[in-house]
Amino acid sequence: MLIGEVARRSGVSARMLRHYESLGLVRPSGRSGSGYREYSGEDVRRIFHIESLRSLGLSLREIGRALDDPGFTPSALVDDLIRQTRERVAAETELLTRLRRIDAADPADWTDVLKVVALLQALRSKSADARQRAALSSVDEVPVPVEALVEAVLSETVPNVAGALRWALARSGGRGPALLAEGLGSPVAVVRERAVQALAEMPGGEAAALLRDALADPDAVVRGHAALALGARGAAETVPTLIDMIVEGRNDTDAADALSVLASDTATADRIASGLVDRLAHDTTEAPARGRLTQALAGIPGTRASRALVELSHDAEPAVALTAAYLLRCGRAAGDR
Repeated sequence: MLIGEVARRSGVSARMLRHYESLGLVRPSGRSGSGYREYSGEDVRRIFHIESLRSLGLSLREIGRALDDPGFTPSALVDDLIRQTRERVAAETELLTRLRRIDAADPADWTDVLKVVALLQALRSKSADARQRAALSSVDEVPVPVEALVEAVLSETVPNVAGALRWALARSGGRGPALLAEGLGSPVAVVRERAVQALAEMPGGEAAALLRDALADPDAVVRGHAALALGARGAAETVPTLIDMIVEGRNDTDAADALSVLASDTATADRIASGLVDRLAHDTTEAPARGRLTQALAGIPGTRASRALVELSHDAEPAVALTAAYLLRCGRAAGDR
């Protein structure tokens, strides 16, 4: 079979076939009387083998080894191809994400494009100062796409930078809460914590609904952030979590303050007082926790809290009794006494 016929049947150009021959990949089995290359059936099969291996991403040198080395084992090469392909896909995906974010910023001209690119790069800088400046400037200059801000918020470890990013995200509007919802589904507790902290600074019912979902999070820190944020918004369902925080000594002062705010409603005040008293009476509640619970009662109005403090002033635990007596003398417990 002459080279033209081989090219037609295989789909490989005559020029490429000559290139294969120059590299020693394919050697025509013979020559015609006129000196033209003649390919045997075995030669054609080898050409198809070469093209198959090229389709997997092998270089021509690797293909030569694969076809000619009897001791060649493909597993190592295939593993390397998998690694290279994954790296290439990751790089292309990252580029696609960057392009979409630039497009989402709706730049008016190339100057705006360059500003967005600079901000996106700064948000991923190793310098905390650079990341913070990018967060603060994203509001006044060309806005950074919300997706980029959310990604930065969920990965930031430096408190000051995280605060600046949350501030910028809260002012970005749009899809912030919906994107943060994905962070709430992370298997990593610290990522969920960052998502809740960001939602706490965002207004609106969508953010509040997500914070309510976070009250059921398996991590106590995540639940605590959600409870404090919702407590400030008057959500009475946070009471059990806030009391847990006082017992466990996690942000207990903030939790007591939140209960005090919620207690402006009479029915809620009675519920809070009952919850505090129940935990005080629990056998497993240790002395330091009982002291914190007693102090929390001082911020709850109503006769239920007042009676509880009177009873606690005679408590068998001296520290609890002294705390309750002191609060009563200072008039810090509201309600009739």
